[in-house]
Amino acid sequence: MHKLAAVVFVQTVDGPTLSVLVPLLVRGLREKASAVKRQTSVIINNMSKLVENPVESAPFLPLLLPALQKASDMISDPEARNICEKATAQLTRLNKLCIEIGDVSNTDPAIVFGIIQETLPSPPDAVATVVLQYLSSVVAMMIDMRVKDPAEYASTMGPYLSSFLTADQIATCASGSHEKCVKLIKEVPEEPDDEDAGELLADCEFTLAYGTKILLHNTKMKLRRGSKYGLLGGNDSGKTTLMRSIAQEQIEGFPPATELRSVFVEADILGELSHLTCTEYVLADERIQGDGISSKDVRDMLLNVHFSTKMLDDGVSTLSGGWRMKLALARAMLLKADILLLDEPTNHLDVMNVKWVKDYLIGLTNVTAICVSHDSGFLDDVCTHILQIDSLKLNMHKGNLTEFVKKVPEARSYFELKESKLKFTFPQPGPLEGVKSKGKALMKMENVSYRYPINDHFTITGMTVQVSLSSRVGCVGPNGAGKSTMIKCLTGEVEPSEGTRWAHPNLRMAYVAQHAFHHIEEHLAKTPNEYIRWRYAAGDDKEAMNKVTMISTPEEEAAMATPIDWQWKDENEKICKDKRLCEKLTGMRRTAKSKEFEYEIKWRHKDQDQNSFLSRTKLIKMGFEKHCMSTDQKIAMKSGMYIRPLTTNNVEKHLEDVGLDREFGTHYRMNALSGGQKVKVVIGAAMWNQPHVVILDEPTNYLDRESLGALANAIKEYAGGVVIITHNDEFCRAICPERWVIEKMGDGIGRLDTQGDPEWMKHALDQKVVQTAEPTEMIDASGNVTKVKAAPKKLSKKEEKQKKKRLAAKIKNNEPLDSDEEEYAMNVGLL
Repeated sequence: MHKLAAVVFVQTVDGPTLSVLVPLLVRGLREKASAVKRQTSVIINNMSKLVENPVESAPFLPLLLPALQKASDMISDPEARNICEKATAQLTRLNKLCIEIGDVSNTDPAIVFGIIQETLPSPPDAVATVVLQYLSSVVAMMIDMRVKDPAEYASTMGPYLSSFLTADQIATCASGSHEKCVKLIKEVPEEPDDEDAGELLADCEFTLAYGTKILLHNTKMKLRRGSKYGLLGGNDSGKTTLMRSIAQEQIEGFPPATELRSVFVEADILGELSHLTCTEYVLADERIQGDGISSKDVRDMLLNVHFSTKMLDDGVSTLSGGWRMKLALARAMLLKADILLLDEPTNHLDVMNVKWVKDYLIGLTNVTAICVSHDSGFLDDVCTHILQIDSLKLNMHKGNLTEFVKKVPEARSYFELKESKLKFTFPQPGPLEGVKSKGKALMKMENVSYRYPINDHFTITGMTVQVSLSSRVGCVGPNGAGKSTMIKCLTGEVEPSEGTRWAHPNLRMAYVAQHAFHHIEEHLAKTPNEYIRWRYAAGDDKEAMNKVTMISTPEEEAAMATPIDWQWKDENEKICKDKRLCEKLTGMRRTAKSKEFEYEIKWRHKDQDQNSFLSRTKLIKMGFEKHCMSTDQKIAMKSGMYIRPLTTNNVEKHLEDVGLDREFGTHYRMNALSGGQKVKVVIGAAMWNQPHVVILDEPTNYLDRESLGALANAIKEYAGGVVIITHNDEFCRAICPERWVIEKMGDGIGRLDTQGDPEWMKHALDQKVVQTAEPTEMIDASGNVTKVKAAPKKLSKKEEKQKKKRLAAKIKNNEPLDSDEEEYAMNVGLL
């Protein structure tokens, strides 16, 4: 029935439907147009994919294709145009298959009549001829519907033949007709099965869905022992879901775990297991426990994949991404899997470790592997077959990636880093006080070293770097050299053990960690839109305020609890002294004559009108450095609030700018998104506050090449500084003229070597900052427009002196002050 339903749905999408859509768009009735656009998308993009035989769609293609192509060229609404382009591509694919098959016309009932007549014991009379003509039309429809079951032919033909044939004659007629009619079915050409490749492990036909989204429909899958399959498809096509479903025994017809053991290999560490050591982490797996694998077996296997003896008892949370992948592979090896399911096995790995994984998989002659990877070299060297997810089908191709691309050239887009129709747009950073040159340092470290609390040696040592608006830095080096540790020190995620770190007080920074999903793992029940609005709801970034460097140490807590000597002048100019205790910083800040920031504080047990402004230097001595940083952070975040109000529509558009469709951004929970979509959410959330510096730790993980190309172009057009950790040399060289090369020395400590184009760095120092125009209005969620008051013009010393004198006179004469005058008078001490 689903085949008939598909044909009926496709048949309904004709010229009239499109003629309704276009006028609605032209008239600007967006809500009604959106409903029609969604209906058209579902009917054409999804339902037409359910037509398993292209022959079924052939009668409708001459009508639909021209109408869709015209709509793609004429419709101005980008969302509608995009849907029409996708639908056009889908029907073009069906048309191409029809051409490959050849004759796409419906089966001629006259041919079927001849087949049935040949099986009759004697020529039919006039009445029987009329019956057979009608029966031939019915059987011709069965052929077009690709019915192959002999029982269906017998049950369909029997009632018509029973009026003039015996039961034995009917059986003979139905059997003979079935054999010849099946040969008339027009099949889509399939790759021949390589029967000599090895033992057949699985041969099943199934449908796979995630929630309400169909990923694969009535598709076939054959797996043979020892073969290595590369699983390809665009982002969100269902690659990871397919592998998880195999591992969790959710594929119809796939052998159960009692007959065939499948192990899903992924490097992400579950939060509830992050406190365990490497040995304990492997032993915590229920299958490891069920197989009776001992602690010694685990330790021997980890040593076999190059873990050091010390690392066996290190916490898994201290491992770099490369070591986490090797840990996951070691666990799979202990489980003696028949099928390894590997999700991006080269993620986080340097060149040497990628070679190790390749050699290991190639050497598994009796183990089958299915690999999802965007590493073309890996798929070329390891894979014997390619499985491509395309239009809800799983297509098998013999050979490695190069051979596959020769047959399917359009698949080259999965791997080539080039400009495509996909476009990312990053919000441009606003101005920074005191920063006139793009080469001026906004954040820097000097002589920084770091030691993890559980280690007895430094992980990195002597790191000195700086980042400016012009920075385009690629941070490279082998696994375990300390790249992510250095970045965590730079961003303030961890406190350096030695050395100093500094950042501009008004700096807004976007940071995407190596294991990007940790940013959202506690918010998976939210939609991406809800997550961003939660994260920035108070005007600041909740994640930025939770850093270790924003939490006061015990020593600072003790200093803050110590009263200080305070003196002031009363109304008679008499100097008074008192012991006072600072209760909190109010969030107000001003610049003193010395150009140093002063922060308003509230004294404990004192009224608010006795609040005072203290210099940053004084507050640091009092233990309030983290509180000053927190105030700086909040002020920096709030400075961008008026540029883009935190509304559902604005967040929806922002997520679309980083490649996440509105449907997934607003209507899908994050636990229903693919890995590539989650990475886009994390990048989008980090970029919401219009950062001046973006720091990305391995952003290439989980993103396909089209998304990587869009990301590279967005970075090129971005006016702020960028630091990227990556093992993707092509991506790094495309956008990063400067490099920080971190090498792991013989003592196991990471050391830094800065490299790059000195001319580029020299020119960067000469570039002037292009000031961003201040917004003149803001729009709320209901569409109401509010004019934004322009920032006050900076006064010269003479103008400021005159203003103070004028305000002092107004205060003395008890004249009323407006809100701006009152705020200024308070800031300069007149009130």
